[in-house]
Amino acid sequence: MEQQHRLSQDSGDPIPDPGQYRRLVGRLLYLTITKPELSYLIHILSQFLQDPRQGHWDAVIRVLRYLKQSQGQGIFLRPASLSLTAYCDADWTSCPMIRQSLIGYFVTLGDSPISWKTKKQTTVSKSSAEAEYRAMAAAVSELLWLRSLLRSFGIHHDVFHERTKHIVIDYHFIRQHLHSGAVETCHVSMRFQLADIFTKALGRDQFRFLLSKLGIQNPHSPT
Repeated sequence: MEQQHRLSQDSGDPIPDPGQYRRLVGRLLYLTITKPELSYLIHILSQFLQDPRQGHWDAVIRVLRYLKQSQGQGIFLRPASLSLTAYCDADWTSCPMIRQSLIGYFVTLGDSPISWKTKKQTTVSKSSAEAEYRAMAAAVSELLWLRSLLRSFGIHHDVFHERTKHIVIDYHFIRQHLHSGAVETCHVSMRFQLADIFTKALGRDQFRFLLSKLGIQNPHSPT
């Protein structure tokens, strides 16, 4: 993906074999389980499965080239504290077709990544602040579920549903858990906002910098 380039439904002529595009994106979707840096890219490419165009195909090829250059790259868990930390972000009205916002979050246990997601909001946010609040609500829900999982591993837990009927619910949900001390917020500068990699196309230098902060390493690279 290029930093200032946005794919659309009219990105070039139709490709001769749409099935090949769908199969490739399906395989790439599977890779997001262990390669969080692909989440945003594959989310965008998945929007064009019905009518893939040449521009979409070119973007898939760029992803394959990236994978070829980073074959040994992966997540390596490191001993650290058992504290949960989440980064969240939103790209307001990022979808050019229906103007829905994109949210993303990234959760670490100590210094090790354990959960991440890129997701289109189900409703249109009226402001960037509203989109950010909904991203925070999704991250808080994930944090609470993971905390419950850590406390009683292997026991059934209530699931925190990430869909809400109105933004007011998100406001009260976040405020309640802030006041109870279950979560704590802090400011993260734009350069160190790890969730950016899940919500927008970044320049090469910033992408590589954030990638190094995600806990993804290549054991075969020279030290």
